[in-house]
Amino acid sequence: MSRDEPVAEQLTELGYYALSRQPVAPAELAEETVFADRIGLGAAFISERFGLKDAAVLAGGLATASRRLGIATAATNHHTRHPMVTATVGATLAELSGGRFGLGLGRGITPQWQVLGLPTVTSRQLTEITDILRRLWRGETVIGHDGAIGAFGALHLGVTLEPPPPILLVTMSPRTLRLAGTIADAVVLHTFLSAEATTHAVTTVRTAAEQAGRDPASVRIWSVLATLGDHLSEDDRLRRRYGRLATYLQGYPDALTRANGWRSADLDRVRATTAFTNARGPIDATADLGALRELADAIPEHWVQDSATGSARACATTIDRQFELGVDSVILHGATPTELAPTVEAYREIRSAQRNLPANPGATQQLSSGGRA
Repeated sequence: MSRDEPVAEQLTELGYYALSRQPVAPAELAEETVFADRIGLGAAFISERFGLKDAAVLAGGLATASRRLGIATAATNHHTRHPMVTATVGATLAELSGGRFGLGLGRGITPQWQVLGLPTVTSRQLTEITDILRRLWRGETVIGHDGAIGAFGALHLGVTLEPPPPILLVTMSPRTLRLAGTIADAVVLHTFLSAEATTHAVTTVRTAAEQAGRDPASVRIWSVLATLGDHLSEDDRLRRRYGRLATYLQGYPDALTRANGWRSADLDRVRATTAFTNARGPIDATADLGALRELADAIPEHWVQDSATGSARACATTIDRQFELGVDSVILHGATPTELAPTVEAYREIRSAQRNLPANPGATQQLSSGGRA
C-alpha cells in the first residue's frame, strides 16, 4: 500500500497498539502504520517487551512510515536506560517525528525487575526522571544529582527542544494516578477496567491535578478498550479477550482486581484452571483453543463486559460511550489496524462530537515541531 494513497480524516481521539499480535513481526510495522494512517487512526502506542519490541526502534519506524500519526511509548521503563540515553531517545524522536512523539513511562512488573536485578520503580523515581528529562530537553545542565534514580555528576544533552516531548504515565493504581495528575502531561489507563473503575480513575487524575494547581483539563486521559469485532475468528476473540486478561492476571493480579473491585474468590477460581496452572508462558501467546474456552467459562462475564464486541456498529457505539466516562481519547486494543478498519468506519458515522485534539498523544493543545537550538 502506497503512503501516497488518499487518507481519511484523522480521528486524533483514537489510537491503537502497534504490533499487538503474538508472535511479534517487526518487519510488518511499516505496512501496518501506513494502513493505520490511511483509515484515520490518530496515534500508535508501543507496548515495549524484551525481545523484538524495543520502544525506541519501533517509534523511529512509526515516525518515518507516517507523516501524521501520533506516537507514544505505553510504556517503557526509565531504569532500563541511562537518563542520557532516554533523553536522547526522546529528543531524537521529537525531531524525527516533527513533534508527534510522547514518552510514556510506567512502573512495570516488580517480579520481573527482581529477576533482572533491577530496582522496583517508585513514585519518587518517576518524579525525578520526569523532572530531569524536562530539564535536559530545555537545554539545562543537571549538576550533582544524587537521588532515587542514581547519582550523576553532570548531565547535558546539548540541544533545546521547544516544546519538549510530553510525558505520559501508564497506570491503573490510585497512587500513580494521583502522581500523574500532579506531574504528567497525559495518562494511559489499562485494558479491562470497568466503566466504574475508569470513571474513578479519571476523577482521581483530575482532582490531583487541581490540587497541584494545574488545569485538570490539561492532562489528557486515554482509556484502553479491548476491541474484538465478531468478524474475528473464535480463536482470535477468545485469545484477545480471555487469554489476554489471563496474561495480565499472571503478571499483576492484585493490582487489576483492586482497581476493579473484583472478588478474590473469583480470581482464585480463574487461577486454579488447568489453562492457568499449566501455562507454558504468557497465556495469550501459548494457550490452545481448549484452554481459552476453559478460561472463558471461568472468568466472570462482568470482568470483560465493558469490552467492545459484536458488529462494527456495536463496537463503535461502545467506543463512543467511553467519552461519557470522562476520558479524552481511546486506544483500541487487541486488534491490528486492518482488523479495526470496519469499526473505525462505523465510529466515524456515529461520532457524537468533533474532538479537536492534537496528534501527539501526550498533548491537549497543538504543539509546534520540535526544534534544535
